[in-house]
Amino acid sequence: MKLLALLAVASSPVFAQADMKPTNDLPNPYKTVEGWAKMPEGRTWGSTSAVAIDKDGTSIWVAERCGKNDCAGSSLDPVLHFDKNGTLIKSFGAGMIISPHGIYVDPDGNVWVVDCACTVNGGRGGRGGRGGAAGAPPAAAPDAAAQPAKGHQIYKFSPDGKLLMTLGKAGGDSSATGFFFQPNNLITAKNGDIWVVEGHGSTAGVSPARVLRFDKTGKLLGQWGNVYDPTKIDEPYGFNQPHALAFDSKGRLFIADRGYNRLKIFDPSNMKLLDTWYQFSRISGLWIDKDDNIYAGDSESESVSRNPDGTPSRTDWKRGIRIGSARDGKVVALIPDTWAHCQQGQQSTEAAPCLTSTSSAEGVAVDSHGVIYGAEVGQKALKRYEKKN
Repeated sequence: MKLLALLAVASSPVFAQADMKPTNDLPNPYKTVEGWAKMPEGRTWGSTSAVAIDKDGTSIWVAERCGKNDCAGSSLDPVLHFDKNGTLIKSFGAGMIISPHGIYVDPDGNVWVVDCACTVNGGRGGRGGRGGAAGAPPAAAPDAAAQPAKGHQIYKFSPDGKLLMTLGKAGGDSSATGFFFQPNNLITAKNGDIWVVEGHGSTAGVSPARVLRFDKTGKLLGQWGNVYDPTKIDEPYGFNQPHALAFDSKGRLFIADRGYNRLKIFDPSNMKLLDTWYQFSRISGLWIDKDDNIYAGDSESESVSRNPDGTPSRTDWKRGIRIGSARDGKVVALIPDTWAHCQQGQQSTEAAPCLTSTSSAEGVAVDSHGVIYGAEVGQKALKRYEKKN
């Protein structure tokens, strides 16, 4: 697919404006295919935010939350491998993972799964994270009794499900030099280095908000950011829920800084901030293909997104998957979320269904033929998007 052929080369200073006009009025050149992935008999889809493409370019890996929004106490396999027709090839991971949140397939075909442990015991708010006032040194890890017995880890599996590596301390480590507490996602660089984004809450002085780099053996090489601090919003490493990441063809590192509704673009060799973009909206899931097309899933605008004071935010931006260019930043298409969000005090009914939580794709992946896959938490589904004839 050559979406870039649609783009005109232009400078983009407007993309650095946090209050820019919403990129809503865009064509949708895709049709939605539902129910294509076939679960084993008797098993239903739970929430999922994790989808990736196998090294073969067409089969799909998903980390699904065991028929609900977490796998705590479940005997089901959360890691699922489907062929392009939706037939289940294999599954594994039962009893290991609490909240599968991210998944990544490296060039060797190994499958990495991120367990954020962020959908149980209070969910996303970052409770149990680092203590202290904003800007203060992080406190020691919270009492283990207040945390899950496992979780907050990253697992590297062979394609057959053999555990090859574990990163992070079971139950979480929220100290400044430890890791992880509510990791979100990861990617590997060409040299094998492992890049991780951490922090699923927005509690000032408490929720982790950082990027970590490891070598291929799991040795920590560096970290940028610390805890969420709203006074540091304009600093290069002032993150707020860094939720996803991707490399473009030039090797630039794109980080979806979801809580601040922006993409931050870095030179990974020195972590120099190169640019900041807002036109792809509030990004939960991010994918950049070999042609530098960006696919950005916004699952929170109009709905659960909030300002620092707790009031609703981004009510004028549409949820959905925005598609554009990593080269010039222009957004050219939008696959909109068709579900209505419940207004304050409104209840969902059969006659007027609506969602009270996140909606649309939170995880995004694109196969070698340009077919898009969206992993949905709110609708508990894995949707497929194909180009219209």
